[in-house]
Amino acid sequence: MLYGALRQTASVLARTLCRPTIEGRENVPATGPVLLASNHLSFVDSVVIPLSVTQRPVRFLAKSDYFEGPGLKGRFTKTVFSSLGAMPVRRGNARDALVSLEMMLDRLNDGEACVVYPEGTRSRDGRLYRGRTGVAHLALESKAPIVPVAVSGTQQVQPIGANLPRPHPFTVRFGEPMDFSIGFDSMAPGKARRVITDEVMDAIHALSGQERANEYNSFGGDE
Repeated sequence: MLYGALRQTASVLARTLCRPTIEGRENVPATGPVLLASNHLSFVDSVVIPLSVTQRPVRFLAKSDYFEGPGLKGRFTKTVFSSLGAMPVRRGNARDALVSLEMMLDRLNDGEACVVYPEGTRSRDGRLYRGRTGVAHLALESKAPIVPVAVSGTQQVQPIGANLPRPHPFTVRFGEPMDFSIGFDSMAPGKARRVITDEVMDAIHALSGQERANEYNSFGGDE
């Protein structure tokens, strides 16, 4: 009930203040596990993507600080993030990254929808960086389809460094589902993950039209 009320409130505010354009929403399966693999321009991507999927709840990762703040503000923040589908994770080292993957894999195995950012963290210069292979690992282990997603304009809704969002139009585009559940058994695991990840990034690029950076995003994440 709380999830629905907060989602509805946030959705009305987003439509009223930001006039979003949502394309291809029907490409997101209504049931079963699915990975929404998106480019990443702003903290609010993790809010606007789930809000753009009206047929089912969508889970996303958020840093544990949002769940551990003191006092009334801390409790309010925890309630809001939990109700919107956030999963708390710690960040900073390889072990934390593995824990995050396992947490998301558990959700996929339960038949849920999850947002993942193959770039790893937000792009500070607007380019699309090389994808990290965690998205492929999740797809291969869970047999979940991957729906490529492209956001644009969200970097204006909440620029990096800004504490609060601001009114600005944004667009969310959902591509057609990509099925990697078969055809990779004979391939070395590392190569399979790389091939899948590159195909996903190509699909995201086709939706976003961003300039591509042939390197990993080396900026540290802070969300």
